[in-house]
Amino acid sequence: MTIRVLIADDQELVRTGFQMILDAQPDMEVVATAGDGAEAVEQARRLRPDVCLLDIRMPRLDGLEATKILAGPGVPDPMRVVIVTTFDLDEYVYGALRSGATGFLLKDSGPTLLIEAIRAAAAGDALVSPSVTVRLLEHLAHPPAGRSRPPAEPLTERELDVVRLVARGRTNQEVAAELFVSLSTVKTHLGSIQAKLGARNRVEIAAWAWESGVVS
Repeated sequence: MTIRVLIADDQELVRTGFQMILDAQPDMEVVATAGDGAEAVEQARRLRPDVCLLDIRMPRLDGLEATKILAGPGVPDPMRVVIVTTFDLDEYVYGALRSGATGFLLKDSGPTLLIEAIRAAAAGDALVSPSVTVRLLEHLAHPPAGRSRPPAEPLTERELDVVRLVARGRTNQEVAAELFVSLSTVKTHLGSIQAKLGARNRVEIAAWAWESGVVS
């Protein structure tokens, strides 16, 4: 299966570089590029790519606002968005993930991590640059009072096992291996967990786990 990708960045050199890297992959195809957030939203809605790569600082509409429109709360059929930026700022990381992004990468992370992030997003997983992961988890482990919400229905012990592994960045395959269950069983558990937590993706599951103290 070919992963269809949209690239949005206000620098043509960056767009061209990313496109060369991705088009060289046997399982990827860049279906559109955009120089600003508004154009990215229009192209994404029209083409429905599998993954949208969005820069944060763009004219007309920035990456965070574009992410909210494409993948934010209340979006009926959210797209998979990976934020790629030069700005390693905490408020951008938290803002991107809270807006519905399934990944956050720095532009200097390198081609390998970029490709991994796109494949992870397409598979429903999430990838965050290692350089920001530790700070992100520390932030989520010490949330403001009253931020965590209780689940609509209590999670089972096995679901909590899955949540803890997801919160530590494990992929579905790794969760299955560590719990000695099939991949389809993991996906079933994740579907149930998302329904109980009202979470749209595994990033929100991980955030809930750290905020609620399920992982420490």
